Amino acid sequence: MADAIQHLPLPGASIARLHVLVVEEDPMVRASCCEIAQSHGFAAHGVEHLQAARGLLESNGVDIVLVDQRAAMGPGFELLDRLRALHPETAIVVMAAVSSVSAAVEAMRAGAHDYLIKPFSLEELTSVLDRLARHRTMDTASRGLREKLRLQGGFGNIVGQSPEMEKLYRILSKVAQTTHPVLILGESGTGKELVARAIHVHGHYASKPFLPVDCSSIVPTLMESELFGHVKGAFTGATRARDGLLVAAEGGTVFLDEIGEMPLDLQAKLLRALQEKEVRPVGATHRVKINVRILAATNRNLAEMVEQGRFRRDLYYRLNVVKLVLPPLRERREDIPLLAAHFLDRIGREYGKKFRLSAEALAMISEYPWPGNVRELSNALDRACSFCSGEQVQAGDLTSPVKDFYLQHAAMQRKRPRTRAELPEAEAEVLSLAEIEKRAILSTLAQVKGDKLLAARLLDIGKTTLYRKLKEYGVAEEGKGGLA
Repeated sequence: MADAIQHLPLPGASIARLHVLVVEEDPMVRASCCEIAQSHGFAAHGVEHLQAARGLLESNGVDIVLVDQRAAMGPGFELLDRLRALHPETAIVVMAAVSSVSAAVEAMRAGAHDYLIKPFSLEELTSVLDRLARHRTMDTASRGLREKLRLQGGFGNIVGQSPEMEKLYRILSKVAQTTHPVLILGESGTGKELVARAIHVHGHYASKPFLPVDCSSIVPTLMESELFGHVKGAFTGATRARDGLLVAAEGGTVFLDEIGEMPLDLQAKLLRALQEKEVRPVGATHRVKINVRILAATNRNLAEMVEQGRFRRDLYYRLNVVKLVLPPLRERREDIPLLAAHFLDRIGREYGKKFRLSAEALAMISEYPWPGNVRELSNALDRACSFCSGEQVQAGDLTSPVKDFYLQHAAMQRKRPRTRAELPEAEAEVLSLAEIEKRAILSTLAQVKGDKLLAARLLDIGKTTLYRKLKEYGVAEEGKGGLA
């Protein structure tokens, strides 16, 4: 079995099937890693010595390298340096014994992406491989998406390749060519204004103005003037006549965001303007012809508001000629890596850097439900990049809600019942979950010589959580890797 796995051909790397190279002297470990990788859809090849690895790396495409810590450390981290120079996209995972954890951490500082502590379980290996594969796929797919948008124009800053977004693009391409009003529905942060702009840019009104107005941010007494304009002296402070948005956007588009917040009396005036295609400025006795397309959006349930008498039924029907419903981000999670790459590219241009996500950070943002949708993701990455010490955004740079959710999810996974066979011999007696957790924390802390930051990473828990647990156990706070 080992020989068969060891001599598998290694064709050029592709996103469809990522290639894993295992550099390990122990034939059993080498064969097992290859077999597990293959069973999870990877192409795997194992070699015993560093020299064989050099030849493969220089002649073939390798996406992920699993390398024994002793080989990785080599003379002056030779393998890591060579990989970074020749194949900067290749991910490196160092496999180290418990006694060599500090060396593995040193290897990560030298350029490795992750490490595994021997003996590691099937779940630990596949978890690392899946994270790195997702990270690699994100990089490649995002580059392809940016190129596609550059060549074909795309739909402005709307990013996504999920079935939900592909369906939206097909509808947008048709809607943009009409002049009908469009009602855009979606939760806060789903990108309703981006969709409105895309409709305008790809339609017949593209060369004319696009004027957005947030109906929730304007005082009701001033909203009529904002939309319809006013004449000089119409009210206190009206020192000169001013065109409203419906006139100023002549030949273009007016986007009424948060239309559900518009007062009922103004709804009646808007309906009349749309029906008669003319407006009367505040304080005027004459009417002005208008020629604009109306796009409206809301995060409210307008149909329900109509039944409750809080939104005019006739205006609802007038705006609802075409209805677009934007999916929340939690319903198109496969777009999160692409969105992240898009935002990091934008942020990187502002900072003059090339930001990227660590595998762990990518896993965190992919699992978080994002109640604030795309806007929340964008803001979270903006903040993370401002805290990032280099160009790679680490898990610790992310916002507290994202980290807390991930830790809670990980804790639930760790709390699954373990069989007797999974317990170390010394723990064969029945232990409570709290005692198992305590022993794991204290044992890990001892193995890393009191380095709390490293212990928190190995245990996959937050620094604050580790600090709280140690306080519960009565462990002194001083030592390496302070948590402050």
